[in-house]
Amino acid sequence: MNFPGFPGSPDASTAPICSAKGCRAPAVWVLAWNNPKLHTPERRKTWLACEEHREHLSQFLGVRGFLKDVVTLEEWEARS
Repeated sequence: MNFPGFPGSPDASTAPICSAKGCRAPAVWVLAWNNPKLHTPERRKTWLACEEHREHLSQFLGVRGFLKDVVTLEEWEARS
């Protein structure tokens, strides 16, 4: 993982923020995805989402068949 605010990230003192363009809201959700044309099936890329952008980002990835999982940031961190 390489999210701002995650341990081991370049700036772990900064809270994770939403991946939506121009959004600076705190992230609440992790959208795990992969592009099957580029990534092996087990690989997971991640986007972070605030409450406002979770559905929009999920739809963007879902329409393309990329979305694999949506979990809270808290749950994702607990998996690590």
